[in-house]
Amino acid sequence: MRYTSTLKLSTRMVTVVTMIVVTTIFLLFVGGSFSIKKLGDEYMHQTLRSIVQVVDEELSKEHDPEELRRWIPKLLKASSVIELEIRSTNTGTIFDYRDTSQKWDTAMLYGDEFALMSHPDYVLEIKLVPPYVGYSYSIGALSSFTFAIILIIFCLYQGVKWLQQQLLGTELLEERGKMLLAGRVEEYAKGDAREWPYTASEALDQCIQELSDARRERSRFDTFLRENTFLDKLTGSANRVMFDSKLQSSLMESGSSGAIALIEIYEWEELKDNLSSDEQERLLLQLDESIKSVFSRYDELLIARYFDNSFALLLPRVGAKECAQLLNQLLNTLEKLSLSSIVNQENWVHFGLTMYRHGESRGRLLEEATTALKSAQLQSSNNWSRFDKQHEEQALRGSVRWRQLFDKQARKESIQFYAQRCFVEDGNLREEIHQELFARIFDENNQLLKASQFYNALTQVGYEAQFDSEVLQKVKKLVNSDSGRYSVNLSTLPFRQRSHQHRFRDYLLTMPPSQRQRLSFEFVESELVTHLDFMRPVLKLISAVGSSVIVQQVGRTIVSTYYLKEFDITFLKLHRGIVREIDRRPENQLIVRSLLGACSDSNTEIIAVGVEKERELDFLRQLGVKGVQGRLYDQEHLKGTQAEKIVHNTKVQVGRRNRWRKK
Repeated sequence: MRYTSTLKLSTRMVTVVTMIVVTTIFLLFVGGSFSIKKLGDEYMHQTLRSIVQVVDEELSKEHDPEELRRWIPKLLKASSVIELEIRSTNTGTIFDYRDTSQKWDTAMLYGDEFALMSHPDYVLEIKLVPPYVGYSYSIGALSSFTFAIILIIFCLYQGVKWLQQQLLGTELLEERGKMLLAGRVEEYAKGDAREWPYTASEALDQCIQELSDARRERSRFDTFLRENTFLDKLTGSANRVMFDSKLQSSLMESGSSGAIALIEIYEWEELKDNLSSDEQERLLLQLDESIKSVFSRYDELLIARYFDNSFALLLPRVGAKECAQLLNQLLNTLEKLSLSSIVNQENWVHFGLTMYRHGESRGRLLEEATTALKSAQLQSSNNWSRFDKQHEEQALRGSVRWRQLFDKQARKESIQFYAQRCFVEDGNLREEIHQELFARIFDENNQLLKASQFYNALTQVGYEAQFDSEVLQKVKKLVNSDSGRYSVNLSTLPFRQRSHQHRFRDYLLTMPPSQRQRLSFEFVESELVTHLDFMRPVLKLISAVGSSVIVQQVGRTIVSTYYLKEFDITFLKLHRGIVREIDRRPENQLIVRSLLGACSDSNTEIIAVGVEKERELDFLRQLGVKGVQGRLYDQEHLKGTQAEKIVHNTKVQVGRRNRWRKK
């Protein structure tokens, strides 16, 4: 385990230098004190030896003790002697001196005995005050020492200040390194001009810039690869490969329905001979732009350039009546175009329409659309025709009926949640990461409608914000009742309003942190990339409060995946059409490989949604996909006891009214 200090480099250096200087001063002070004491002791012993020598010499000259009492006290007082006693082994005490002018503690006095060299039978006992005892601090005496201490402290302060300034660049570089390791690369991509060493800072700047360019280039390459595989180079719309793949996936979805339209430029081979290359491209681009402008409000619409002179449209969950209105609108738009004089403006474009349902054959549907197209061409004018199918059309609702239905369900608060568990596999281990919640409502006949059946209508009548608010309130009750982890699908368009962002922020902040950590929020990839400008603060808010961000329906449209580098995306959920029969569809395998490459430099993991067969799962494992969600592992189940009672009562009522049903 590697140890990493939490102190700054300048703090560590300043601490070390200060400790060294303080320790040096302390050692000098202690050494000086011992030296002064040693010098004092040497001086005291020298004084005692001098006194003993003087007394010994004077005793040799004078034999009268009275003479000693006359001059010795002066000598002793000058030498700070407090007590002096001269004894003889024969006669006892000869001379006794005691200084009574000052009161000294006997414990503080230094005493010793000396034998006189000239008088061996004499002993001199002396007590005196040690040097420096009783002396107080003197500015004059210790001014040099005081000045030295002040000078050392001043120099230490200036040195520490200089050292901190010199190490500031290193600290900035170290702090930047910590932020880079924490994942804040974009914010600290450019270093401060004060960073030091300069070469290390510049090298780091260059490496980050190259890494950023490489990531952008990787994202551009992935997008370019998918675009050149699945998009038409001239118009930017899908090509034939992608259209066939999406149509096949739609036909395999349970309960799917919609329309297929073929749009063809009449007598294209003759026009090519008479039109220049620029005029041909301009005609095709005008047709493509007109189609996109008329069908712009349909997010699930797929426009493909099927052949050189024809376009194919896939409109999931759109009825025949609505298709007729759209084709008439498109026909009016095309007739207003300013075309070349070579083009017969009365008879140059024709549409063929057919309706489809789950389980039908893709080849048969294309034949039906082609038959309808030829029927329109026989009318010798700009026109469209619909293939007449025998099955009865499903009843459709208009905007008014949808609005009434949503208002009714909002008053009843009868949104129902169906949940499906999502897993991540690691070898033989399988861990549940969350349960995705699917919102459903009852129609006028008490039949549950999936979100895929009413989402487009919800967008058309502008009820996304109200519906999402009701879903979030119901989710809040759900997380209060148990400890499960849940994933919630939200629309991106309502977040365009600041008020909705603020309500969502207040919703998250009023929840305990433990509940927020158990919530994930899913957004559709195509919508998220389109509205990325006002979704940035929302995604950052979700990550900041501890919840997870999930991007769903990945691969349904071809968009840049650079948002993975900008935001903390936990999971990417593949569109069901990508997963369906992936072991037999190389074009979908290419999309998954591209997405895996885009996620290689991040912590984002890919989840395959809609896995229903073992061979699909085995192939996904070979590709490197670890996340799995689908009926192979878990069926969608009703979430909540109250909802179960409602559905149970609804089934009973329908059973009792079977006798009134029309034959």
